[in-house]
Amino acid sequence: LRSQAKECNGVKAPIDTSKPNPNEVEFDNLYLDMNGIIHPCTHPEDKPAPKNEDEMMVAIFEYIDRIFNIVRPRRLLYMAIDGVAPRAKMNQQRSRRFRASKEGMEAAEEKQKIRQEILAKGGLLPPEEVKERFDSNCITPGTEFMDNLAKCLRYYIADRLNSDPGWKNLTVILSDASAPGEGEHKIMDYIRRQRAQPNHDPNTHHCLCGADADLIMLGLATHEPNFTIIREEFKPNKPKPCGLCNQMGHEVKDCQGLPREKQGKHDQFADSLPIAEQEFIFIRLCVLREYLERELTMASLPFTFDFERSVDDWVFMCFFVGNDFLPHLPSLEIREGAIDRLVNIYKNVVHKTGGYLTESGFVNLQRVQMIMLAVGEVEDSIFKKRKDDDDNFKRRQKEKRKRMKRDQPSFIPGGQFSPQALGNRSSPQAISNPRQAAFEMRMHDRQNSTTSSSPNTSLTSDGSPSLAGGIKRKAEDSDSEPEPEDNIRLWETGWKQRYYKNKFDVDASDEKFRRKVVQSYVEGLCWVLRYYYQGCASWNWYYPFHYAPFASDFEGIADMPSDFEKGSKPFKPLEQLMGVFPAASGNFLPPTWRKLMTDPESSIIDFYPEDFAIDLNGKKYAWQGVALLPFVDERRLRAALEEVYPDLTPEESRRNSLGGDVLFVGKHHPLCDFIVEQYKTKNTEPVDIPPELCHGIQGKLTLNENAVLPDQTVESPVPMLRDLAQNSAVSISFKDPQFDEDFVFKAIVLPGAKKPAPVLKPGDWEKTNNDGRPWRPQLSFNRDRKPVHLDQSAFRTLGHTMPRERGMPGMYANAVPLGTYGSPYTRPLLTGQQQIPKLLSNLRPQESWRGPTPLFQQTPQRTAGAAPLLAWNRMLQSQNQYQPSQYQGLGGPMSYPQRPEDRMDRGRQV
Repeated sequence: LRSQAKECNGVKAPIDTSKPNPNEVEFDNLYLDMNGIIHPCTHPEDKPAPKNEDEMMVAIFEYIDRIFNIVRPRRLLYMAIDGVAPRAKMNQQRSRRFRASKEGMEAAEEKQKIRQEILAKGGLLPPEEVKERFDSNCITPGTEFMDNLAKCLRYYIADRLNSDPGWKNLTVILSDASAPGEGEHKIMDYIRRQRAQPNHDPNTHHCLCGADADLIMLGLATHEPNFTIIREEFKPNKPKPCGLCNQMGHEVKDCQGLPREKQGKHDQFADSLPIAEQEFIFIRLCVLREYLERELTMASLPFTFDFERSVDDWVFMCFFVGNDFLPHLPSLEIREGAIDRLVNIYKNVVHKTGGYLTESGFVNLQRVQMIMLAVGEVEDSIFKKRKDDDDNFKRRQKEKRKRMKRDQPSFIPGGQFSPQALGNRSSPQAISNPRQAAFEMRMHDRQNSTTSSSPNTSLTSDGSPSLAGGIKRKAEDSDSEPEPEDNIRLWETGWKQRYYKNKFDVDASDEKFRRKVVQSYVEGLCWVLRYYYQGCASWNWYYPFHYAPFASDFEGIADMPSDFEKGSKPFKPLEQLMGVFPAASGNFLPPTWRKLMTDPESSIIDFYPEDFAIDLNGKKYAWQGVALLPFVDERRLRAALEEVYPDLTPEESRRNSLGGDVLFVGKHHPLCDFIVEQYKTKNTEPVDIPPELCHGIQGKLTLNENAVLPDQTVESPVPMLRDLAQNSAVSISFKDPQFDEDFVFKAIVLPGAKKPAPVLKPGDWEKTNNDGRPWRPQLSFNRDRKPVHLDQSAFRTLGHTMPRERGMPGMYANAVPLGTYGSPYTRPLLTGQQQIPKLLSNLRPQESWRGPTPLFQQTPQRTAGAAPLLAWNRMLQSQNQYQPSQYQGLGGPMSYPQRPEDRMDRGRQV
């Protein structure tokens, strides 16, 4: 589905997001896990990176606009940036950042080495761009980058509330990096606390944007009937240009510095990346719940079957396969069907357990022990089958390489004479200088034949034969690839003894140590489940080992304690930076703090090794292995920091403090007058939000020191963007409803919630349906929607109309590429092209899909002098009075340049 913006004289008119959603569904709340947006915008993999921090901010704004145009929330937009994480998460962050720093330096050194070799051989490479490498480690709370991002987002929110009609009645909450907690868990905490309020609408339709797989588990844990996840569509094997010559088709290690051949009429664009707008997909958890209900339903149970409790158990069992806080059990690999194995064991054992494994985030360890010991009984067979499958795979790969080597043609012409794929729609190009091309092919063939006839002759750097004798054949030319030695050999008898000796450096007979490992892992399981369902049980707890125990070791866990200390506090931002950063990223820290990471006399110098080992642990690639970094001792770290705390400047002290959430509304929002009144009266006490003024949202409001206020200019933190001189938005500090520390949020479907209509049909449970044809998924929220299609005559018309000079993939990808940021080129509509009629033009955004209007959506009784809340139909009628931004630039109605993909805005929105 599309939501295409119109272009007129090179200026793109913005999409009116106040109109009904073209995806035939209306969302109430949109939650953005901002770190999933920040990373691809600051260091993208499929397009040139932004040149500076200002362009990064603009790219983030445009990404949010893109998501907003697709989802079009009607009540709430919640932006959550990762703040200081719990200690259990910091260990993973530390591993990631040390790896990123090490791999970045190694890649830069390797790139420079290959560049010098190519130039020494006379190769052609473009001049090296003088550009400082962007260190993605700066995307961590406490850095100047994250502080600037928070300022930019405050400006962006104020601009949209002033100029975009789709934001007109929207409540916006920004939880920046100063607010502690991971972004997705701050979102879940907000949802849990709002669900516990009497004014909460149980049929709220949530949409969460993020790419992490754990968002699916978190969405299921809410037990909300209408929960959807939007994420980028994953497209493997995207073409990437070489980092040295910027040509497509090879990587840096294979670069030879050859001149680029001319390709087609628009040769200057031949090696530019394909311009295609990022496409997104919806993951509907209500459909996943249908599959789980089919999978988990059990008959003849000695207790009443409760689907919601079985979903909680399923989420809990997925933690054994791996999560951000614990290593996965050695016998459970997700690619080997570990989840299905756990479900089958669960369904067999649950008759004996007498009940479910979990309840509202609390674990019944006695029942979990029965499940784990059942897994332990088949551990030996799992390891043996893994070895057999691995050997069979290697054998098939070896046979495939031999077959390809045998069937490979002796010579394939290249350049102008290279074979072309059948069905290539591009017009054939005339051969230029065929004599020279034929000569080059003959010389290339002669060189290959000479090399192959003397396989043991080595060559010097200038290509002449060497008299030093034969050289050993390279590993990549052999039939088998070198693999790291496996000292554990889980498929052989004695695997448990070898595992504990190699991984923990203790004997397997040391029962006390094994029990300590198991107890720490059990604590971790309880902590993680509590984290998903109730919030952070302890900011200080973490799993103190690099490896997990075996399932067969989970004996006697029923008596193990699973309580956590109360009243724990998170690290401060700069303290977290000291705990997760390598010394190479010390430039983001104050000078005296940085010295603690590099000074040989530092008391904590052992926390920052320059090099560290990576244990592949049975895997093939380094990124899958375990980084053997020392764990940070919190007491030693704090003791060392006490000496350098006085050196902090006032600005650094401000960045080192913990903050909170900020709520924004525009002048048309019914809560606006209430907030403005708080500033006028200078009320310093927290006040409750009137739920009838804010779609049922509840919480406390307190005055904000750096507030956005009506009739006050909002200064732009980005030089290329203008100040907001006529601001009408307002912001105020917001705090979620508070509960006692022992309060338990119930993991249930709320009373009054309506179960969504079933999507799956009886035939969907089978591998094939529809008269034996492969199953095709539903492509929209409306199961009765008929897809629009073109007949053959329409395709012929397009084929005659669309230019076909360029040989890029895709029928409509033949336009000349645009520049990356702020290109002066635009693509006007084709002459005579008509707009597709707008669907659902008679539907209102809310009432078209929902029952009676909840209390908090009805027109409230406002205070004297305040305008009544506009109903949705009145809002639509008043759109002509609500003008977009007055700042018109070259790139569009907003004052910053638009990226080509946003200007074309042709991507499918599904």
